[in-house]
Formats: sequence, structure tokens, C-alpha cells
Amino acid sequence: MLAAGEGRRVGHDTNKVLLPLAGRRVFTWAVRWATTLPHVSHVVLVVRDGDQETVRSTLARELPDTEVVVVTGGSSRHESEWKALCALRPAIEAGETDVVVIHDAARPLASAALFRDIILAAEEYGGSLPVIDQPALTALHDGGDRVDTRTVAVQTPQAFRAGPLLDAYTAADAEGFVGTDTASCVERYTDVPVHCVTGDARNIKITFPEDLFLAERLLAKADYDLSAAPHVRAAWRRHKAGDAR
Repeated sequence: MLAAGEGRRVGHDTNKVLLPLAGRRVFTWAVRWATTLPHVSHVVLVVRDGDQETVRSTLARELPDTEVVVVTGGSSRHESEWKALCALRPAIEAGETDVVVIHDAARPLASAALFRDIILAAEEYGGSLPVIDQPALTALHDGGDRVDTRTVAVQTPQAFRAGPLLDAYTAADAEGFVGTDTASCVERYTDVPVHCVTGDARNIKITFPEDLFLAERLLAKADYDLSAAPHVRAAWRRHKAGDAR
């Protein structure tokens, strides 16, 4: 779980995942939903240098019964993912971990159901990520024709079979490659297909101040139950060219 970001766009100098949200910190909501699943055996939280003690004390206070390994992140998302995989390497190589899920701790409303669907799809296909439809964009071709094209927004969590994922990041480290996201690294160094599943519009990323207010309102709803959020697996595949269909 990646928590090494900043809070400038949300209007704070503090790491945004440490901001309060409905009685707890943003990142502990994300950890909470993920760890409700029996599928999840290890949680590695990648944090910004200087945040380690704050994160550990927050975990002890808000999730005292949840075991979380805290590691220091890198200068990029890719490097932070690599550090998380290094922490998981013994469990992966021992065969104790067969799927690794990468998630942004700044997405506190990712449901347990979405985690479950992503994990099951990764077990079946090799890799998986959630997508949601975006309003159609109008593209102008050279001849001036206007064509509506379907676009999707990619969310986290994203899941991959552990062995190929570790192999891909090991190769990337040796070559000095830095991927734009997890799937780009997997697709560069392996033949593992990445399957798209239906995401959740409530799975917002905390980026701006209004996102905190929206997340608070969602969590305040009496019928809000992330453990039972419905998801339907989508019949799309992400291809090397980067399209999802």
C-alpha cells in the first residue's frame, strides 16, 4: 500500500494520507478494508521518509490488532513499489504469497468487494485492474471528422501474480526502467495479460480539499457498506498498446 505522497494539492504540508477522515486517518481506512478479506496475509505500507513514527503510532491507535510492515518509500511511485516487493520477496520466494495487490492509501473507499474481485481476477488471468467509464471524448481526425471514442479511468487496487511481478521489477531495477504504473512494468517484462474489472465510482482518490468532504459524506451514509459493494467483472482486456476494451 503506497502512502509516500504529499498533501500540497489538498491544501496541507502534511502527507494527505495522515489527514483526518471520519474519525480516523485516511490511510487506516484503506488498510481496514483490505484486511477484512481472508485472502490478505501480509500488508506492507510504504511511507514517506520522516513519517514512519507517525504512521506506526497511528496504526497502534486506530488498528491495534492489524499487523502492518512499514517501509520507507523511494523518490518515485515505481521505486516505492519496488521497495514494497523487496519486503515481500521472502514470502513470494517461499510460495507463501501468490498474488500481490498494489493500492494507493489515498483511496480510502476502495471496498473489500473490489479487493476481492481484483484478487480473483489476478489469480485467473495473471493481472487485473479496475476501470470506470469516463464521458466520451470527441477526437478530431486529420480529415476533420469528429469521432466519439470510449475512455476509461484506471483505479487501484491492482493485482498481479506475485512471481511474475517480482521478476518484472527485478528486471526493471537491473535495467534502470521506471514504469508509469504497475501494469506498464509487468507488460514490458512479462507476457502476463492484464484483465480489467469494473471499478467503483465511490473509490475516489484524495487529491483536492473537496475530496475529503465527499469521502466524509459517503462514509456518513447509514447504508454505506464497503464490505458488500457489488461489482461485475468486465469483459475487457488491457493490451500492449494501452487500450482497455
